[in-house]
Amino acid sequence: MFARVWIPDPEEVWKSAELLKDYKPGDKVLLLHLEEGKDLEYRLDPKTKELPHLRNPDILVGENDLTALSYLHEPAVLHNLRVRFIDSKLIYTYCGIVLVAINPYEQLPIYGEDIINAYSGQNMGDMDPHIFAVAEEAYKQMARDERNQSIIVSGESGAGKTVSAKYAMRYFATVSGSASEANVEEKVLASNPIMESIGNAKTTRNDNSSRFGKYIEIGFDKRYRIIGANMRTYLLEKSRVVFQAEEERNYHIFYQLCASAKLPEFKMLRLGNADDFNYTQQGGSPVIEGVDDAKEMAHTRQACTLLGISESHQMGIFRILAGILHLGNVGFTSRDADSCTIPPKHEPLCIFCDLMGVDYEEMCHWLCHRKLATATETYIKPISKLQATNARDALAKHIYAKLFNWIVDNVNQALHSAVKQHSFIGVLDIYGFETFEINSFEQFCINYANEKLQQQFNMHVFKLEQEEYMKEQIPWTLIDFYDNQPCINLIESKLGILDLLDEECKMPKGTDDTWAQKLYNTHLNKCTLFEKPRLSNKAFIIQHFADKVEYQCEGFLEKNKDTVFEEQIKVLKSSKFKMLPELFQDDEKAISPTSATSSGRTPLMRTPAKPTKGRPGQMAKEHKKTVGHQFRNSLHLLMETLNATTPHYVRCIKPNDFKFPFTFDEKRAVQQLRACGVLETIRISAAGFPSRWTYQEFFSRYRVLMKQKDVLSDRKQTCKNVLEKLILDKDKYQFGKTKIFFRAGQVAYLEKLRADKLRAACIRIQKIIRGWLLRKKYLRMRKAAITVQRYVRGYQARCYAKFLRRTKAATIVQKYWRMFVVCRRYKIRRAATIVLQSYLRGFLARNRYRKILREHKAVIIQKRVRGWLARTHYKRSMHAIIYLQCCFRRMMAKRELKKLKIEARSVERYKKLHIGMENKIMQLQRKVDEQNKDYKCLVEKLTNLEGIYNSETEKLRSDLERLQLSEEEAKVATGRVLSLQEEIAKLRKDLEQTRSEKKCIEERADQYKQETEQLVSNLKEENTLLKQEKEALNHRIVEQAKEMTETMEKKLVEETKQLELDLNDERLRYQNLLNEFSRLEERYDDLKEEMTLMVHVPKPGHKRTDSTHSSNESEYTFSSEIAEMEDIPSRTEEPSEKKVPLDMSLFLKLQKRVTELEQEKQVMQDELDRKEEQVLRSKAKEEERPQIRGAELEYESLKRQELESENKKLKNELNELRKALSEKSAPEVTAPGAPAYRVLMEQLTSVSEELDVRKEEVLILRSQLVSQKEAIQPKNTMTDSTILLEDVQKMKDKGEIAQAYIGLKETNRSSALDYHELNEDGELWLVYEGLKQANRLLESQLQSQKRSHENEAEALRGEIQSLKEENNRQQQLLAQNLQLPPEARIEASLQHEITRLTNENLDLMEQLEKQDKTVRKLKIFAKKIGELEVGQMENISPGQIIDEPIRPVNIPRKEKDFQGMLEYKKEDEQKLVKNLILELKPRGVAVNLIPGLPAYILFMCVRHADYLNDDQKVRSLLTSTINSIKKVLKKRGDDFETVSFWLSNTCRFLHCLKQYSGEEGFMKHNTSRQNEHCLTNFDLAEYRQVLSDLAIQIYQQLVRVLENILQPMIGKARAPLGIAACLSFVPINKYNVSQLEEWLRDKNLMNSGAKETLEPLIQAAQLLQVKKKTDDDAEAICSMCNALTTAQIVKVLNLYTPVNEFEERVSVSFIRTIQMRLRDRKDSPQLLMDAKHIFPVTFPFNPSSLALETIQIPASLGLGFISRV
Repeated sequence: MFARVWIPDPEEVWKSAELLKDYKPGDKVLLLHLEEGKDLEYRLDPKTKELPHLRNPDILVGENDLTALSYLHEPAVLHNLRVRFIDSKLIYTYCGIVLVAINPYEQLPIYGEDIINAYSGQNMGDMDPHIFAVAEEAYKQMARDERNQSIIVSGESGAGKTVSAKYAMRYFATVSGSASEANVEEKVLASNPIMESIGNAKTTRNDNSSRFGKYIEIGFDKRYRIIGANMRTYLLEKSRVVFQAEEERNYHIFYQLCASAKLPEFKMLRLGNADDFNYTQQGGSPVIEGVDDAKEMAHTRQACTLLGISESHQMGIFRILAGILHLGNVGFTSRDADSCTIPPKHEPLCIFCDLMGVDYEEMCHWLCHRKLATATETYIKPISKLQATNARDALAKHIYAKLFNWIVDNVNQALHSAVKQHSFIGVLDIYGFETFEINSFEQFCINYANEKLQQQFNMHVFKLEQEEYMKEQIPWTLIDFYDNQPCINLIESKLGILDLLDEECKMPKGTDDTWAQKLYNTHLNKCTLFEKPRLSNKAFIIQHFADKVEYQCEGFLEKNKDTVFEEQIKVLKSSKFKMLPELFQDDEKAISPTSATSSGRTPLMRTPAKPTKGRPGQMAKEHKKTVGHQFRNSLHLLMETLNATTPHYVRCIKPNDFKFPFTFDEKRAVQQLRACGVLETIRISAAGFPSRWTYQEFFSRYRVLMKQKDVLSDRKQTCKNVLEKLILDKDKYQFGKTKIFFRAGQVAYLEKLRADKLRAACIRIQKIIRGWLLRKKYLRMRKAAITVQRYVRGYQARCYAKFLRRTKAATIVQKYWRMFVVCRRYKIRRAATIVLQSYLRGFLARNRYRKILREHKAVIIQKRVRGWLARTHYKRSMHAIIYLQCCFRRMMAKRELKKLKIEARSVERYKKLHIGMENKIMQLQRKVDEQNKDYKCLVEKLTNLEGIYNSETEKLRSDLERLQLSEEEAKVATGRVLSLQEEIAKLRKDLEQTRSEKKCIEERADQYKQETEQLVSNLKEENTLLKQEKEALNHRIVEQAKEMTETMEKKLVEETKQLELDLNDERLRYQNLLNEFSRLEERYDDLKEEMTLMVHVPKPGHKRTDSTHSSNESEYTFSSEIAEMEDIPSRTEEPSEKKVPLDMSLFLKLQKRVTELEQEKQVMQDELDRKEEQVLRSKAKEEERPQIRGAELEYESLKRQELESENKKLKNELNELRKALSEKSAPEVTAPGAPAYRVLMEQLTSVSEELDVRKEEVLILRSQLVSQKEAIQPKNTMTDSTILLEDVQKMKDKGEIAQAYIGLKETNRSSALDYHELNEDGELWLVYEGLKQANRLLESQLQSQKRSHENEAEALRGEIQSLKEENNRQQQLLAQNLQLPPEARIEASLQHEITRLTNENLDLMEQLEKQDKTVRKLKIFAKKIGELEVGQMENISPGQIIDEPIRPVNIPRKEKDFQGMLEYKKEDEQKLVKNLILELKPRGVAVNLIPGLPAYILFMCVRHADYLNDDQKVRSLLTSTINSIKKVLKKRGDDFETVSFWLSNTCRFLHCLKQYSGEEGFMKHNTSRQNEHCLTNFDLAEYRQVLSDLAIQIYQQLVRVLENILQPMIGKARAPLGIAACLSFVPINKYNVSQLEEWLRDKNLMNSGAKETLEPLIQAAQLLQVKKKTDDDAEAICSMCNALTTAQIVKVLNLYTPVNEFEERVSVSFIRTIQMRLRDRKDSPQLLMDAKHIFPVTFPFNPSSLALETIQIPASLGLGFISRV
C-alpha cells in the first residue's frame, strides 16, 4: 500500500492522490493515481524540491480538534473541516484554543435550553465543539481564576459573527441568571433589536450586515450572576446614511419608519414610501425578502420600552430620523458657478425645520453659505451647488452619528447597575479583514484593527503552547512564528502612515496627491511591507498578515478631517426641540472618539467615567483631533482591555457566496482560514509536537504491536520500551508526565504498523478456516455422491431390463400389423394413382407453358429495373456522402471558430494585464487571423456544397416524381425492397466510416488544443498572482449577503416547537378517537351478530327472495354465503326498529345500474332471437349446401338447445333448493352453524358457479352462430378494390404480399373475361393491376420502414443517454463508497450489486415475456401459411372456385403491451376479496410473495376500474377491501404476523393511491412510465383518509399485540423478585437501563425523548442504593431525583424493605424531612407512569420503484379469473 499525498489543484485547491511508485532522492517526477481514477505525473519544483503534503490516516479524519491531526498543514485542515461540515453536518471544530464556526445557512436545532443545560458545568474537551462550550469555558475560568474574560468573534460579513455573539450572550443569560428582579439578562438580549435597527443594513453580501463593531461587557457580582452590561462601539459606517450602492439599503430604521408611516402617532412625521426619499431609494432594493419592516418596527419599540426609553424620547428619535430623510430631499438651484440657492418655501426643508424646531430662513441661509474667519475679519461666502450638496450630506451624517451615540449611551444607562461589579465577560463582535476592488479609508482602519488583534492572538497562542510543554516537563526550543509588528509600526509609529495623514490634514493646501508623494518618499524602498502600484501615483500597497491590499488615496484627507460647518451645528443647537441640543452637548466637552467620525464609518470609544477638565483652548484643540488619531486611541484602549482579560477566540467561516445550505467552497474557505489566523495556529502547533496521547490511550491502541514479554505492570515504562523499538529516532517523540508527544507524521507511521500487523493476522486466520471448511464440504459431497450413484445405477438396470422385454414384444406385434396395413394401403393407392396421373399430367403441362412465358417477360422487366436501381443507388450514395461531409466539416469549423474566439478573448485580456507581452500576443493574433481566413474558406465551401445539394435535391425530386408516374416502376416495384435494404446496409456502413473519420478529426482537434494551451501556459504561469488577486476581488464583490432574519430566529424556533407539540397532541387525540371508534365498531359488529342469531333463528322463511327478481339478479344476490348473511338483517327488521345507516347515494346508483343491465339484457335477448330467426330462414335457402356443413350447424344448434334446457333445469333446481331451505322450520336445521345448513349452502354455491359456466358457454355458442351466419352469406370481398387495398396495407412481410397477389390473380381471373383482347387469357392486364397495387403497398411499407428506422435511432440515442446517466450514477456511488469505511463499503457494494441483479432479472423476465408473445404470433402465422400452402396444392375445379366463397387473408392482430392493470368481472369481486384477503395466510402462501403484492394487485384492479370510468366498481372494490381487512383483523387480531402483514399491505396500498393520484407532490420520484399509470377519472382522497385511519388502527392493534407478547416475558423476569429481594433487583434493573441507554446511543436516539422516559426509572434505582439517614443524604436525594414526583419518592421510601437484619427501614423522620424539602416543588400527583399510553404515529410517504407492468401473479393465490390488461 503506497502513501497518499495532497497536490495543489486550481479548482479544489488541494486534491488527494496515491503514490504508484516509491520516491527516491533525485526524482523529479512522482507517479500519482488520483481518486477519480486518472494517473498523473507530478513534477517537483526544481528550486524548492518540496515534496507533496502527506495525508492523515482515516482514523484521524473528522477529529474534533485540528491540532490532534498527525500531519498539520493546510490541506489536512481543509479536508477535516469539509468532512465534518459536509458528511457529518457539524459546523463547529476546535483548532487548539480557537473555535472554528462554519455558517450552515440553515436553522439547526442545537441551541435550545436542553443543549445549554447539557454544556453547563462540562469541560471544554468533554463534549463536541460548540459556541456554548466556549462560553462555558469563559464562565468557568472567570469563577475559578477570578479573572475577566473576553470572547473575540471575527470573520467576514455574512459568516455568522453576530449570531455567534448573540448565542454566547444567551448562554450567559440562561446559565447565570440575574442578581435582582430587574431581569438584566432580558435587557441585555433586548439591546440586540435596537442596535440592529440603527446599526445594521442590507449589503450585497448580507441582508443584515453589522456596519459597526461592538464590545459588550457583561458584569457579574461575587456570586457570578448578571448585574449589568456596558457596550462600546467602533467605526460606524456613516456614509451609508447618504449613499447606498446598487442592491443595498440604508439602515433598517429608516425603512421601518416608512413602513409604519400610516400609524396615527407617526402622521406628524409626514413620511411616505421609501422610494420617495433620496436617502432610501438609491440602492433600488427597498424590500428584503421574508422581512416585514412594520413588524420589525414594533419589535424595536418594544425593546426600547423594555430598556426604559420613554415614549417621548422614542418619538423624539423618530422625529430626528424623519428629519434626516426630509433633509435628503432638499434640492439646490445654481445661480452661477460659485453660488446656489434653495427655492422659496421648499417643502422638504420646511418639514425638516418643523421637525427639528429651527428657523427656516436661518437654516436655508447656512445651507447655501459658509463663514470664513481670519485674524481680523469674518467673511460669509456663498458655496456652489456641489459644495452645498456635500455640506447637506455631511450634516445628515453628523446628526445620525450623534443620535447613534445618544442611543448607545441610553442603552448603557439602562444596563448599568448600582451593585459593584466583581468581574465581567466581554463579547467582541468585530469586522474581519476586508479587501475590495477599491479600498479606502474605512478598509484601512478595519485592517489596522485586525493587525492588532492578530498580533494579540499570535502572542496568546504562542504562550499557551509553551505553557503546555512546561507543564509536561519536556525540553522545548523557541518556536518561530509570524510577527506582524513591522506592519503595525508602518501604520502607527512616528512618521507612519497615520502620522503623515494627520500632518497633511493640518496643511492649508494639503491634498491626497501630496500625501501620497510623502508616503512614497518616506517608506518606498525602505520598508518591505510598503509598495507602490505600477500604473498609479495615487495609491499604495501594504503587505498585511492575510494578503496584500491596495489602497486608493482619494478621499483619505476629507474622511480623516470629517468637516461639518459650525454655523449649521449652531442652528441645530438653538432648536426649540429639547432633545436635539442634547445630542450636541458633547461638542462643548472633551470629545470622545464617538463625536468625530469619518465620512465612512464612526469609531466609538468608551467615555471616561469622570470628564476631563481643562482650558477652553485645550478643548478646542481636542475637538480638532482627526478620525485616525481617535481610532488609534480607541483601538489601544480595546487592546488594553483584551490584554487584561483571558481571551477566547471564535473564527466564523463563510462556506460559499451564494447562501446555499451545507455547500463548501474550498477556495473561499482557504482564503478565510489564511486571513483569520487558523493556519498560523496550525503552523505553531506543527512546529512542536502536535500529536499527544496519554499513556493509557497509547497502550490500548497499540497493544497489538507489543509482545507478551514487553507488557509490564507499569504502563509508562511499557510504552517507553515499545516506542524505543518502533521509532529509532528519539527526536520524533518526547515523554511527558502524563502524555507522549509526537512529531508530525509519527502517529500515521504507527497506524501503518498496526494495520499491517492486523492484516497479517486476518490472512492467517482466513487461510486455516477456509481450508477446514472446504475439506468438510468435500467429504460430505463425496459421501452423498456415492450413495446417489448406487441407487441410480440399480434403478437404471431395472428400467433397462424392462425396456428390453417390452421392445421384443412390441416388435412381434408391429411386424404382423404393418404387413396388413401396407398391403391394404398399396392396393388403394395404386387405384387412386392411375386416376390422378391422367389429370395431373395435363394440368402440369399447361402450368409449365404459362411459367415459361411469365419468366421470359419477368426477365425483360428485371433487366430494365435493375439498371435504373443501380444508377439511383449510386446517385443517392454520392449525395448522402457529400451531405455528411458538409455537415461534419461545418460542425468542426464551428468548434474551431469557438476555440479561436475564446483564445482571442483571453489574449486580449492578457494584453491589457501585461503590457510587456505584445510580441507573443501579436503572434497569437496573427494565428487567429489565419484561422479566420481558413474559416471563411470553409464557409464558402460549405455554401457551395449547400447549393450543389439543393440543386441535386431538386433534380432527384423531379426524377422521383417522373419515375413514380411511369409504368416501368410499377412493374419492377417488387424488387425494390431488397435493393432498399442493401442501400440501408451500405448507408449504415458509410455512417460507421464517417464516425471513425469524425473520431480521427476529434483526436487531431484535441492535439491542436493541447498545442494551443501549451503556448498560453507561459502567460498563465506569469500571471498566477494577478489571477488570484482578481479572483479574490471578484469573490469579495458578492461576499456580503447573509444574515437575513436573525431577530426572528428565536421566536421562529419557539413557535416551531410549540406547533410541533400542538400537532403531536392533536394527532394523539385524533388517533385515540380512531382507536375508540374501532373498539365501538367491533362492539357494534358483535351486537349485530348476536341480534342476528336471536332474531332470525325462529324466522327462517324470510330468506326467500321476491318473485319479481330476475334470474340474473338472483345469481348475483345468492352467489355466496357472505352476501346472503349480510342481506338478512336488512330484510327482517321491523319498520319501528332502528336501522343500520346506509349509503343512499350508493344504493340509488346500484339500483339504477341494475335497471340498465336488465334493459340491456332484454335488448340482447331480442337481438339474439332475431338472429336465430335469420339463421333459420337462411337454412331454408341453403339446402343445396354440402351436407357436412349442414350437419355441423345442426349439431351446434342441438348443443345450444341442450345447454338451454340444462340451464332451465338448473334454474328450477336452484329455486326448489331455495324454497326448500326457506320452508324448513326446525331451528336446529336452519341455524347458520347446523350441518344441514352448511351442506345446502355449499350445494347452492356450486350450482350458482355451474350456472355461470353454462351461461358463458351459451354466449360463446351464440356468437359462433352469428359469425357462421355471416360467413355463409355470399360475399364478393376480393373484388372490392378499397377493401383489398386496406387488407394489403396491413400486411407486414413478403410472404403475406405474395399470398395476397396469388389470391388476387385467382379471383380476377374468374371475373376478367372482358380483357381477353390483351392476350389470349387476359393475364397481362391482371399482372399490371396486381403490380400497381403491390407498388402502392411497397411505397407505404418503405415509409413505415423509414419511420421505424428513425424510431430505432431515437431509441438508440435514448439508450446512450441512459447509459451515460447510469455511468454518472455509478461514478457517484463509487465516490460515495470510497468515502465510507471498509465494512460499510463492502455492505454498500453488496447492496448495490443485489439491486442491479434484481433490475436485470426484471428486465430479462420482461424480455422473456415479449419473446413468448413473439413465438406465439410466429406459430399462429406459420400455421396459417401452412394452411395456405396446402390449399394451393389441392386440385380445385373451376366450378368449385366459383361456388366456394373466397375468404379474406387473416392477418394476426399485434398484442398489446401490459399496461399494469388487472381486469375482473363484477361477480368475481367477492372471490377476489376472499382469496386475496380473507383466506390469505402470512405464514403459508404470502411468505414467498413480493412484499406488498396484495396491495399492488388491489391497486391494479382499481386502476382498471378507473380506466373504465366505472365509479360503482371502484366504490364497491374499495369498500369490500376495507371491510375485509377489518374482518381479518377482528378474526385473527391476536396473531402478530397477520396484523403486521396487513399493516404493511395497507400502508403500501395507501402509498400506491398517493403515488399514482396525479398530484405533483406525490409524483416527484416517479418514472415517466409510472406517471403514465396515474389515475385519470377519480379523486380517491377521501378513501386515502379512510385507509390512513385504518393503518393507524392496525398500528395501535399491533402495539397491543406486542404488549401482550412482551408483558409475560417481563412478568417472568420480575416474578421471582419479591419485596424482600428489591435490593438484588436494583443492580439488574440498573444494568437493563444502562443497556437501553447504550442501545439508544448506538442508534442515535438520545435526542428522541426516550432517555427522558427512562430517567424516572434510573433515579428510582439510584434512590434505592444511596444512604438514607442524615440531612445531607436528604439534600442529595432531593437534588438527584428531579424526574420523580414527591409522591413517588415517598412511596418508594415507604415500601423499602431491608434484605437482612443488619439494615434498617427508612425512618419516618427522614421521610418527613424529604417531604418538607420538597413541599415547594410543583409536580403532578401521578404516582405510576401510564403504561398503556400509545404515542401518535405518522406514516411518511414512501413511493415504490417497482413497475406495475413487471408484477407477476403466482398461481398459489388462486386468482386465475383475473386477466392482465
